[in-house]
Amino acid sequence: MDYGTVVLQLVFSGLTVGAIYALVAVGFVLIYNVTGVLNFAQGEFAAVGALTAAWLSMRGLPLWACVVLAVLVAAVVAAGVERAVVHPARHSRPMTVIMLTIGAGIALRGAALLVFGPDPLAMPMFTEGEPIAVGGATILWQTVWALVLCVLFFAALLLFFEKTYIGKAVQANVMNRFAARLYGIRPTALSFWVFVVSGAVSGLAGAVVAPITGATYDMGLMLGMKGFVAAVIGGLNNAAAAVVGAVLLGVVEALAAGLLSSGYADAISFVLLIAMLLLRPMGLWSRAEGKRV
Repeated sequence: MDYGTVVLQLVFSGLTVGAIYALVAVGFVLIYNVTGVLNFAQGEFAAVGALTAAWLSMRGLPLWACVVLAVLVAAVVAAGVERAVVHPARHSRPMTVIMLTIGAGIALRGAALLVFGPDPLAMPMFTEGEPIAVGGATILWQTVWALVLCVLFFAALLLFFEKTYIGKAVQANVMNRFAARLYGIRPTALSFWVFVVSGAVSGLAGAVVAPITGATYDMGLMLGMKGFVAAVIGGLNNAAAAVVGAVLLGVVEALAAGLLSSGYADAISFVLLIAMLLLRPMGLWSRAEGKRV
């Protein structure tokens, strides 16, 4: 396999990982734009989705049913976190709420260990068969599924924001929270529904990645951190930019792991995070915001 083919193979791997990071990153962006809080339990919603999907598949349920139920369970768990942790602290300082979400993430990780155990749960690929050959490199069918499901989910999310009352209310709240309240939009209701949507998005990420990596009780910690880095790279005020940032992060990680050493994959994420916070804290594709005085 020549150098160009190796690079192409690594890019395909990076696209797969980037699609997963994108789903988690969008969850971060949605919650941040409505509540002003960074939800560091976001990765645990993905872990719940992965563990649920893998556990159900081991019980013989069809894969499509496993994915759907995993998304629903993750959404319910996210709703529970919002009602039990975020909502009671809605008048607290943002840093207090952030610490509470970290605590919620630790609690969810412990609960996952008790319910599912410490051993990884295996889940079959959505489609069995020979990989697709492209330019000397190969693409796993699970990669195709990851990309297709992510695109479909983002399309559904776009329709949700453009065609539903809740979606339009979220957009209004992002543009001008004070004006949104004057029009009768309740921030507490928006917070609940945004957590539900974010939980569903991350649950899908977990269900898609489970056949590739397996499902473990502690996988949410790293998924959450990578999703956060992707959101920072793209910009926490722009979901589309966060998706681009996630794909960029996935490809850079794959290239670093394949061309240098696998140990660089995680390190490069935190190097990028520090660099972004120092040089472009609002993200690569964010617009400068200002107030007229």
